[in-house]
Amino acid sequence: MRFICYFYNMVRQSFFSGLLVGLGAMGFLALGGIPGAVIFAFGLICVVLSGVPLYTGRAGCTNDIPALVQIWFFNILACAVIGLMVAALGGESMDRAVTVVAGRLAQGPLKAFIRAIGCGMIIDIAVWLYREKKSVLPVVFGVPLFIVCGFYHSIADVAYLVGSWTWSNDILWYYPVIVLGNYVGCNVRRLVLPKDLKSN
Repeated sequence: MRFICYFYNMVRQSFFSGLLVGLGAMGFLALGGIPGAVIFAFGLICVVLSGVPLYTGRAGCTNDIPALVQIWFFNILACAVIGLMVAALGGESMDRAVTVVAGRLAQGPLKAFIRAIGCGMIIDIAVWLYREKKSVLPVVFGVPLFIVCGFYHSIADVAYLVGSWTWSNDILWYYPVIVLGNYVGCNVRRLVLPKDLKSN
């Protein structure tokens, strides 16, 4: 019974986290440019304030890979729902999703991997600093930063991929590459810094 309760809570919280990120991605598609990058931050701000699990928020602070995979799965399931909303509504948001996806797939595996590492580093640092200092400022600036740098977020990208309502065989290499790249980027901080900032 305890396991069932744990699994149920993990599922609903991970799904809700994916919805939040998906809504941020939807805002980005609606506005585009710098305003869209800024409004995207809504998603991650809500994630850290509510404490729900996000793949890129947990990848740099856990060694429990099976649990991380479960979080990732329900994150992307929720983002796929948001992507379906984008596709169903159509208009400029869907057009932007098509453009975003085409640009990502044109990068090739190596560049996509590097861009995903950059995103993982920024999100992990932003979430870590929120936990350590209880300030949302790193999140507020971190999300627009990874977007303007052209970095790729493996959860939000599901909203773009589904929202574009197009298929390419390149997705079969692209998506695993950015999931792995995010994971690598999220663990850079653990390799080079102490576990906390209390000494500062």
